[in-house]
Amino acid sequence: MPITRRTLALSSLAAPAFAQGWQPSRPIRLIVPFAPGGSTDVGGRIIAERMGETLGVPVAVENRTGAGGAIGIEAAARAAPDGTTIVVGTTGLSIAPHLGLMRNIDPRRDLAAISLIFTTDLLLLVNPAVPARNLSEFIAHVRANPGRLAFGTSGVGTGTHIFTEKLMSVAGLRMEHVPYRGSGPAMADLISGTIQVMLDQPASSIAQVRQGVIRAVGASGPRRNPLVPELMTFTEAGFPEATAQSWGSIMAPAGTPRPVIERLNIAVREALGNPGVIQRMAAAGLDAAGSTPEEFDAYLADQLQRWGSVIRERNIRVEPG
Repeated sequence: MPITRRTLALSSLAAPAFAQGWQPSRPIRLIVPFAPGGSTDVGGRIIAERMGETLGVPVAVENRTGAGGAIGIEAAARAAPDGTTIVVGTTGLSIAPHLGLMRNIDPRRDLAAISLIFTTDLLLLVNPAVPARNLSEFIAHVRANPGRLAFGTSGVGTGTHIFTEKLMSVAGLRMEHVPYRGSGPAMADLISGTIQVMLDQPASSIAQVRQGVIRAVGASGPRRNPLVPELMTFTEAGFPEATAQSWGSIMAPAGTPRPVIERLNIAVREALGNPGVIQRMAAAGLDAAGSTPEEFDAYLADQLQRWGSVIRERNIRVEPG
């Protein structure tokens, strides 16, 4: 399992000394495969800044957007495996291969694991017209009204779509899927009542929850979310199989020498152990989390297997074009 910030300090004690191994001699490029401003970009920039201080060279963020992250990921996979190009890999790496996306990339063949960097729960949100104020009431209401509620996502095959499908599968629910081009339009329709249900990250939904324009009835993480500790988790509701988190990681092109991977891992984990980094991550709705390369590779393998099973079970397909 990945190392969370709660055990990061203990794990870091086993890391090699900073003076040992590879040392970069020129700036490092960190590719973020999504647009500026989102949680992936924010988390990547926080880590890049601190890594640059630790490594003694600038770590410059380059946003390479398009194709749901595939363009940036493929650019990183094609880069020279010399430590000067790294990339922020996300939950999509465990989903896209099963949907025929990122056709040229096998995440564990073409990229080398360095470390997990953050996780984030998702909140189960409803329009206030839905007569449910907690997760148990929500489950009962949807079961009593099969197919009558619509859930919005940021697109077919996105994390919010796959996670919702898993919840419906294990809880015996039926809702209609309404895909959007991003979470912003979905949120607007949740507020208006065009759709009734949505999973979203706390960072982009907590303000609307506190304003009362939408209601949070549950949380997807393994433990209660500190932003909304009153919310029951899926596990507490009796559906531990539906527990899910979005995540971000640092990866390098396959073939990057082991001493380079180890040195970059040390720099990432040093950043994640810094109180200022932890606080900035938390302010962005992210839970700082580090790992060894082996731990993250095992985590990615598990995630690939888990979400691939959901995609096959629910017969989820992405139409070409």
